[in-house]
Amino acid sequence: MVSRSCANFLDLASWDLLDFPRTQRALPRVMTVPGIVSELDGGYGDVDGDGSSDVTSSNSSHERKIIVSNMLPLQAKRDTETGQWCFSWDEDSLLLQLRDGFSSDTEFVYIGSLNADIGASEQEEVSQKLLLDFNCVPTFLPKEMQEKFYSGFCKHHLWPLFHYMLPMFPDHGDRFDRRLWQAYVSANKIFSDRVMEVINPEDDYVWIQDYHLMVLPTFLRKRFNRIKLGFFLHSPFPSSEIYRTLPVRDDLLRGLLNCDLIGFHTFDYARHFLSCCSRMLGLDYESKRGHIGLDYFGRTVFIKILPVGIHMGRLESVLNLPSTAAKMKEIQEQFKGKKLILGIDDMDIFKGISLKLIAMEHLFETYWHMRGKLVLIQIVNPARASGKDVEEAKRETYSTAKRINERYGSAGYQPVILIDRLVPRYEKTAYYAMADCCLVNAVRDGMNLVPYKYIICRQGTPGMDKAMGISHESPRTSMLVVSEFIGCSPSLSGAIRVNPWDVDAVAEAVNLALTMGETEKRLRHEKHYHYVSTHDVGYWAKSFMQDLERACREHYNKRCWGIGFGLSFRVLSLSPSFRKLSFDHIVSTYRTTERRAIFLDYDGTLVPESSIIKTPNAEVLSVLKSLCRDPKNTVFVVSGRGWESLSDWLSPCENLGIAAEHGYFIRWSSKKEWETCYSSADAEWKTMVEPVMRSYMDATDGSTIEYKESALVWHHQDADPDFGSCQAKELLDHLESVLANEPVVVKRGQHIVEVKPQGVSKGLAVEKVIHRMVEDGNPPDMVMCIGDDRSDEDMFESILSTMTNPDLPMPPEIFACTVGRKPSKAKYFLDDVSDVLKLLGGLAAASSSSKPEYQQESSSKHTQVAFESII
Repeated sequence: MVSRSCANFLDLASWDLLDFPRTQRALPRVMTVPGIVSELDGGYGDVDGDGSSDVTSSNSSHERKIIVSNMLPLQAKRDTETGQWCFSWDEDSLLLQLRDGFSSDTEFVYIGSLNADIGASEQEEVSQKLLLDFNCVPTFLPKEMQEKFYSGFCKHHLWPLFHYMLPMFPDHGDRFDRRLWQAYVSANKIFSDRVMEVINPEDDYVWIQDYHLMVLPTFLRKRFNRIKLGFFLHSPFPSSEIYRTLPVRDDLLRGLLNCDLIGFHTFDYARHFLSCCSRMLGLDYESKRGHIGLDYFGRTVFIKILPVGIHMGRLESVLNLPSTAAKMKEIQEQFKGKKLILGIDDMDIFKGISLKLIAMEHLFETYWHMRGKLVLIQIVNPARASGKDVEEAKRETYSTAKRINERYGSAGYQPVILIDRLVPRYEKTAYYAMADCCLVNAVRDGMNLVPYKYIICRQGTPGMDKAMGISHESPRTSMLVVSEFIGCSPSLSGAIRVNPWDVDAVAEAVNLALTMGETEKRLRHEKHYHYVSTHDVGYWAKSFMQDLERACREHYNKRCWGIGFGLSFRVLSLSPSFRKLSFDHIVSTYRTTERRAIFLDYDGTLVPESSIIKTPNAEVLSVLKSLCRDPKNTVFVVSGRGWESLSDWLSPCENLGIAAEHGYFIRWSSKKEWETCYSSADAEWKTMVEPVMRSYMDATDGSTIEYKESALVWHHQDADPDFGSCQAKELLDHLESVLANEPVVVKRGQHIVEVKPQGVSKGLAVEKVIHRMVEDGNPPDMVMCIGDDRSDEDMFESILSTMTNPDLPMPPEIFACTVGRKPSKAKYFLDDVSDVLKLLGGLAAASSSSKPEYQQESSSKHTQVAFESII
């Protein structure tokens, strides 16, 4: 296991990355923490011996919000007279509008690219100007990298895939190109370098936006283990069946999991992400007081579900413009006596414009009375991408519109009006305000704020009402027909939801929207307006940041280790008291104690969990025999395995105690009989449990039943993860109901549901052994317990409670140790089975009475050298 990652991820890749120069620091490094600048630039600061790598905390309590996105919220143009670059805020940018959720003294720093080609000789000057005037830090990507990063990987791989488009054929999406992936990683690395130039990792919150920067969290987390990091995905997250086709799927998932908080527009998107984490990385999630959390190497990664909103003030200010009122009067006069349906969409294959037009064609065919009384105004925004698909969608849109107008139009009347030009904001706003119905028919869209804008414009403002001669108290109405496959759909409960592929249903929905009673229209509008007005972009940003602050509260309550190479890097976060068990310390204690109790798990502790051969090797048997020979030791193997297997495998160790089936059976040595406090009559519950488990096994492909004398266990590790988990929960509820009056417990574990008698656990087995030692007049003054899985946590908890046991004359020295660095009730850890055997060998060698014999019998030269070094 690697405790420190390499300084440069790109150098660790197994493939050659694009030959781009490393980012040069265009900005002076701001001194934000005590120390030497060169140390901070290395990203490590004060490095502990255990590999934690966080800089020393600064005394500043000031918090900044660092917003990182592909593009800065700026507009750039070159002055034709002076030749100088001029910059201004893009008032329509979501990144700029989100500041409304915070107080005026909150500082925002923006990091991203410019939508302009800045020459290399001008980049230094532009960087300084943007930092001073706008608090923006530009990322200048080489032209070739920018093309492969954005137009290549983002737009031709991620964006289509996230919208459920698989590259089945070359004509329908590009096949995966690793060079584009390399450019994506390289670009994310440059973004991370720019963040490093301005961040104070102790105080600043970093908020990353959208799929362009999904591996950026890995680079940032590697540099500062305790960085406060959030991510929001503005596109859909596809189902696992779609996402798993991506060759670099694990790297992107791990990148997101290096955040503290991950945001999605809808529960569907979050559910798909969680399913991918479960199926591909084996991670489970749970709801903690209403917040969904994933446990990822000791860190809790929280999931936020909240759709973004609109900027109310910006939209209302446009509604009050004289030009807007003038355009509204013009529309009112032009379409007098007609119903207006509005569509505003980008020209791309996912917005469903052609399907919308076909639905309108069906509407005119089916509801003939609508002919001449209904007009669809379809505003087409410029395409954000290019290619054959866009051109094909454009051709189909125009040909369908032409066909409808020729068939159902007449002199002075066009049922479909396409506006395919750059439409000013005031003109769009006027169409919003005058439309009787808004039709959003996208086949897949991350959010889509068109319905929200339509609702606000239909509500109007006092200024607009005055200009139009409308009473401010007049009732407001709006009707929405929205696709089921857009992110805003779940939040618009009063809208008519449709399947855009079902053109007949869409036509019927439009007819229903236009013929609905005024009272119902008003009630639906009021419901929508209340939601949209209270959940604006400021509310969204503030809510996200509040959850990010809550997610980061535990950062300094744990110690951190960076583990893994390259994009597999992650942070292991554990209790401050949790540390590796020192051989010297335990051997020293072992030598000075007179009575010791040693408890050892079997699978994953004495024998590797991954080993096909489960029988103990000669080294394990030799170490156990040597420990058992020492009269000061009471040694027990405590396992969930059956007594027959354990007694057979461990038969050479005559003085070894065994607690089988989690302590249901206990034997003090091979010369003693097996003990159990349960009679066969107590197992009548099995006749009730087996039929229930068998029915679930038959219904869940891949599940099995394990029969033990003490328990029945239903395993579902080989079943579909989601279905198996769902069935396990249902089985748990079913069994708890059936066994309500039986002396048994039903427990759900890792891929299992187990039924066993009350009072059976490894913890209780350990308590029985220690109690017997006390009764025999041999209370232990040292207790050591080593295990690796969940059932062993009961042992750790039990031996830790012996510190306050009134039956013991004095508290013993406690060594509770888990195998592997992971969250545990144990205070210590060892890395693997090899470490466990080295430790046990050292203890055996430290027993003076058995030292010569052990050294003579040991068959492992490597272990013996380790023992001698310890001694």
